[in-house]
Amino acid sequence: MEVKDFILASGSPQRKALLAQIGFNPKQIIPADIDESCLKYERPLPYVKRMAQEKAEKVWQEHKGENVLACDTVVTVGLRIIHKSKTPEEQEKVMRLLSGRNHKVISAVCVIDKNGKMSSRCVTTRISMKKLSEEEIKDYVASKEWEGVCGYKVEGMLAGYVKNMVGSFSGVVGLPLYETKNLLTGAGVK
Repeated sequence: MEVKDFILASGSPQRKALLAQIGFNPKQIIPADIDESCLKYERPLPYVKRMAQEKAEKVWQEHKGENVLACDTVVTVGLRIIHKSKTPEEQEKVMRLLSGRNHKVISAVCVIDKNGKMSSRCVTTRISMKKLSEEEIKDYVASKEWEGVCGYKVEGMLAGYVKNMVGSFSGVVGLPLYETKNLLTGAGVK
């Protein structure tokens, strides 16, 4: 696959694989190391957009004159933002919270072009999950698929528990491809 003229500001293997699906192979992968804490009273959509922009800005400041792509994805229940679980116990709580409920996955994509022009898009996907039994929760947590991702991996065993999804499947995985391709193309990356 041909290498494209942009830096991916993420170490996520899911994002790299998604980009490969549409023929976009970054010339470099430089994860942005930023503080991902929520601001007081910050709502999910502004939070996700800010995270994607701050990640892009951090890498662009270190590599001016390059095209930079960054993304952030969160799971939300109402106004509650679900972050990556650090322990199996935390993940069990997340699964109990999502069990039998509707929730949203919000992905924000940000591209800063070589001249420093920033463009971004946000995509919200609505998901309805079946009521999970304790055994299903324990099995999912034991699978360790949730490690390193926000909420869960929809492309794994959890796919069998999703009753309905309205929005972007690739956005739930971690990078909404339609918006990403348009932003990169708009920045001159072909």
